[in-house]
Amino acid sequence: METGYKGTDRMITGIVFGVITFWLFAQAMVNVVPAVQSDLGISMGTLNIAISVTALFSGMFIVAAGGLADKAGRKKIAYIGFVLSIIGSLCLVLAEGAPLLIAGRIIQGLSAACIMPSTIALIKAYFEGKERQRALSFWSIGSWGGSGVASFAGGVIATNLGWKWIFIFSIIFAVLGMFLLKDTPESKQESSGSFQFDFAGLSIFIVTMLALNIFITYGASFGWLSLQTLGILAVILAGLIIFVKVETGKKVVLIDFTLFKNKPYAGATASNFLLNGIAGTLVVANTYVQVGRGFTSFQSGMLSLGYLVAVLAMIRVGEKILQRVGAKKPMIWGALITTSGVAMMGLTFLPDITYTAVVFVGFALFGLGLGIYATPSTDTSVSNAPSDKVGQAAGVYKMASSLGGAFGVAISAAVYGSAAASGNLEFAATLGILVNVAFGILSIISIITLVPDSAGKARISEKAGVAVSD
Repeated sequence: METGYKGTDRMITGIVFGVITFWLFAQAMVNVVPAVQSDLGISMGTLNIAISVTALFSGMFIVAAGGLADKAGRKKIAYIGFVLSIIGSLCLVLAEGAPLLIAGRIIQGLSAACIMPSTIALIKAYFEGKERQRALSFWSIGSWGGSGVASFAGGVIATNLGWKWIFIFSIIFAVLGMFLLKDTPESKQESSGSFQFDFAGLSIFIVTMLALNIFITYGASFGWLSLQTLGILAVILAGLIIFVKVETGKKVVLIDFTLFKNKPYAGATASNFLLNGIAGTLVVANTYVQVGRGFTSFQSGMLSLGYLVAVLAMIRVGEKILQRVGAKKPMIWGALITTSGVAMMGLTFLPDITYTAVVFVGFALFGLGLGIYATPSTDTSVSNAPSDKVGQAAGVYKMASSLGGAFGVAISAAVYGSAAASGNLEFAATLGILVNVAFGILSIISIITLVPDSAGKARISEKAGVAVSD
């Protein structure tokens, strides 16, 4: 604990507002594509770039921002994130064409990269034990539940006030978040000497992540075995090898690979990556019920309403289970329930009414499982990170979420699209869903293998590197 300060509900609310701003401009943008295209008169290709560029810049810089927060100050980097959110949202409000739209989306991506790891690090710094777990539950409500809330709220705002009002509300939340965090003391690692940063590692990482994003986004259209795709894959592999080689043995690094020597942290991060891969279910299921079953976009959206209610309701339940039995059991239960819900959606041979009911229940189980999993997983990653590297560790953990979701969507969509070309949409949907079931099973295996029974009841001593009780 730093400066003797103890975190407050005011601080938690400010942090949640910061996380919600990310989902307001990330998720809500997907829901207003026709309105934005019509209003600004831009092509669908340009709009797709504007949508994806936020996740790209967030993913590329989130680890760097987390490490920078440890060195320069976690509150300072969070504030920079809030300011960037305001500037990015303002660009979208003032946009009359593509330039300001894309510029605003890039700035919003940088904002997310700053806010997500720094706010987790602030929670680690100023909350302990059950209070930290409670704070992380509210962070998870903003993060895991924020997607559904922002999607629903964005649709309501856009329908009644116009799509630009979404980003006006985002500005309001950012200003309120800054106000609520103003009394929180600064938190950063103790250091001596001049400030140092791993610019070489960051440069290699950016090139590798950019290539990875192109591979995921355009691999199917290029052809998975085309020269372009294989060339991009070669760049990714070379980038990863060079990055690991450059980072190993240096004193100042972008990613400290010794973090993964801690099995609970490695287990939480790996299972987080794999469980986020199940996001491909959303694409496959929604596409299939619309194309194969004749649902409207509104009707398919209503099918997933149970997900939103369940994930929001169960996050605090996951926290309570964590406090009673540790992290491993609720992480396994959550992943198992989520995987079971996803598997139900693959029962495409069922008749319309029955299948509709099964998909609704499947989405509800999807959210219920993620709600149980969220806080135990996040707490395991945070509590097992040394205090001087918690921003960096949080950045890696959140990057795993983004990359897992991107991989899951890309692979599921590719499998579904290839199988659907034969005209058998039921079979295509089942295959696409099975990909996500595989992600869920691998997530369960990673938890069983890596997360010890004591996880959630202990943390790593920053100096000694051994477990001590909370």
